[in-house]
Amino acid sequence: ESCDEKRKVQFESSEPADFRVGEDGVVYAARSFQLSSDPTEFIVYAQDKETQQQWQVVVKLSIEPTFAEHSEKDEKKIEEIVFPRQQSKHSSHLQRQKRDWVIPPINLPENSRGPFPQELVRIRSDRDKSLSLRYSVTGPGADQPPTGIFIINPISGQLSVTKPLDREQIASFHLRAHAVDVNGNQVENPIDIVINVIDMNDNRPEFLHQVWNGTVPEGSKPGTYVMTVTAIDADDPNALNGMLRYRILSQAPSTPSPSMFTINNETGDIITVAAGLDREKVQQYTLIIQATDMEGNPTYGLSNTATAVITVTDVNDSPPEFTFMTFYGEVPENRVDVIVANLTVTDKDQPHTPAWNALYRMTGGDPTGRFTILTDPHSNDGLVTVVKPIDFETNRMFVLTVAAENQVPLAKGIHHPPQSTATVSITVIDVNESPYFVPNPKLIRQEEGLPADNMLTTFTAQDPDRYMQQTALRYSKLSDPANWLKIDPISGQITTIAVLDRESQYVENNMYNATFLASDNGIPPMSGTGTLQIYLLDINDNAPQVHPQEATTCETLQPNATNITATDRDIDPNAGPFAFELPETPPSIKRNWTIIRISGDHAQLSLRIRFLEAGIYDVPIIITDSGNPPKSSTSILKVKVCQCDINGDCTDVDRIVGAGLGTGAIIAILLCIIILLVLVLMFVVWMKRRDKERQAKQLLIDPEDDVRDNILKYDEEGGGEEDQDYDLSQLQQPDTIEPDAIKPVGIRRLDERPIHAEPQYPVRSAAPHPGDIGDFINEGLKAADNDPTAPPYDSLLVFDYEGSGSTAGSLSSLNSSSSGGEQDYDYLNDWGPRFKKLADMYGGGDD
Repeated sequence: ESCDEKRKVQFESSEPADFRVGEDGVVYAARSFQLSSDPTEFIVYAQDKETQQQWQVVVKLSIEPTFAEHSEKDEKKIEEIVFPRQQSKHSSHLQRQKRDWVIPPINLPENSRGPFPQELVRIRSDRDKSLSLRYSVTGPGADQPPTGIFIINPISGQLSVTKPLDREQIASFHLRAHAVDVNGNQVENPIDIVINVIDMNDNRPEFLHQVWNGTVPEGSKPGTYVMTVTAIDADDPNALNGMLRYRILSQAPSTPSPSMFTINNETGDIITVAAGLDREKVQQYTLIIQATDMEGNPTYGLSNTATAVITVTDVNDSPPEFTFMTFYGEVPENRVDVIVANLTVTDKDQPHTPAWNALYRMTGGDPTGRFTILTDPHSNDGLVTVVKPIDFETNRMFVLTVAAENQVPLAKGIHHPPQSTATVSITVIDVNESPYFVPNPKLIRQEEGLPADNMLTTFTAQDPDRYMQQTALRYSKLSDPANWLKIDPISGQITTIAVLDRESQYVENNMYNATFLASDNGIPPMSGTGTLQIYLLDINDNAPQVHPQEATTCETLQPNATNITATDRDIDPNAGPFAFELPETPPSIKRNWTIIRISGDHAQLSLRIRFLEAGIYDVPIIITDSGNPPKSSTSILKVKVCQCDINGDCTDVDRIVGAGLGTGAIIAILLCIIILLVLVLMFVVWMKRRDKERQAKQLLIDPEDDVRDNILKYDEEGGGEEDQDYDLSQLQQPDTIEPDAIKPVGIRRLDERPIHAEPQYPVRSAAPHPGDIGDFINEGLKAADNDPTAPPYDSLLVFDYEGSGSTAGSLSSLNSSSSGGEQDYDYLNDWGPRFKKLADMYGGGDD
């Protein structure tokens, strides 16, 4: 008690096997044992850690007597807390009060079993002898939440606890004790009381996670850190109740050693203690970790367990190995992007990791880089692929040396075995290749104007297939826009079949292009094309022409100059400069006109006389080029002479133009007239042909009897030709209108009403009862069913009654008196086979 709070004191027991002392001075039984009736004594030593000063005390331990026997003794042994005495006041001057006493805290174990209320201390004032006092306590646990834990007897000042305490909820309580008289006046200054809840080992350690996951690379050396597990204890961490210790209870699997890992018992760090971690053999270890409080005491400490799962990660300790030492493949020549061989390897490392993924590298056999090896991401196979064309005639076989590696280097101390290198033998297959022209394109120079049947050059191709049995190549022409050339199918000799013309529309920049085809008879047949370029040299084969071919000038001398230009389809030196002159004949040309050259390609035409009557004049101009020999031509310049204003513009252009209609316009007008006449003539011929067809049809069928019109024309719908007023009574029963006496005896139409006695139909009353309507209808129905005179008389022929007949007679009878039986029909035999049936029916006599 005399030690300062900052000084640290260490306690020790003289009997550590039976008793131990905590840092807070609480004495515990270190084991379970039976106490004898005699008191047990042992010594507790206390030592200051800084000054090494020591104290000791004798502790006597005896069996606790019953509460009834020693209640009075215990009551006398309860500690008293006395209010400190206040200093008296003298007159009106205030004196300094003596410093309050520091009352030591009250230590109360948690989870006490009682009985409750349990007395703690007695609070007393020295003035209770002269005054009647009342005691009370305030603060959390008394009159503040949680309330009612501590109570005080207001008369005796006895402070008690009412229920067990839990240090993990509240570790200490700070109360204030008060003493007042019966009138409520404060008698003593309040004193502070601190109640510390002494921790008991009532909580097990709890791991932060029930399952801990960690990794460790395979092949790790002993002492390699793996992971850390952590557990917490709700008890006081500064006391033994909250001091945890870790240990490994089990390891699964137990290969290659049952103790591959160890754990730091204080920090929970797991490290390796044995070598031999191999992922290819054991990929995962499961450890059961135990945490125990009381510094790991297995007898008194509380424990809990968790699981630590340690995954052995892969390192590149297994190099890839080829399944065969030699692989074979084949590829047709001139093929690219073709897989010719699959290289298979095995790797014991974890699939689809950098330590398993294979990389293939060619170490020999491909100096020109015609092959590459790609890796299949799924199977890890090496795909040998052709990236450059291979010529069978140059290389028939390749032998490649290939090495397999991983994306990451091998682990330290691991080397590639011989199985990491293999040989790939690739055979090249000969295929029929296309012939090729040499050179391609082929350029020749030739003067234009070369006539037909002249040999130009020989354009031949070569067949790269030297080891195939094939006949000679065949040549043919593929493209010849102007159709000037032909090629010999055997020799490839090219000959002209028309005159070469540099000024042709198919010649561009003096160059003419023709394409030829060379074909072999291989399987399959192949062909190649070659282009012949003919550079045509110009000769002076085109005379110059005047441009434009029409001009306008004034009829007076001033202003009357017209600029003209000479054009030539040839090129230098067969073109300009040009010479311009007027012909000698007719003499009026030179008399009326004059021409002056103003440059190599241009000249100026003007009037020689002062006045020339308005009109259109054809002025011939002789133009000569500079070729060797020169070539000249006479071009007609159509000059329109007109009256001009002061500005030199024509004022009567319309009259001159109308009088001088050009030849092209006249031809166009004539063509339009001819086309119009042809159209009119065709229309007339078509109309006449149509009339003839109509006349021929009328000879065969009378328009009145044409069956095609019967669909639309019904003719008379009444009682005959005499019924023109459309008497609607004809649609009723006709026997009341038309007497039977007018009918011929023995003749009756099928749609006439038969002659029978009139049946008796029921007569409906003027005002029938609604119930009689059904009877009336049924009686009328029966009468109609039994009436032979009721229509229809013949349902197959008559659809409605349309009269009693016609004076024209029946159309279906050919024996009628009005049928023309006396007429001669022999002329039908002269009409041809189409009327043979009618001739037999009418022209055969009585038969």
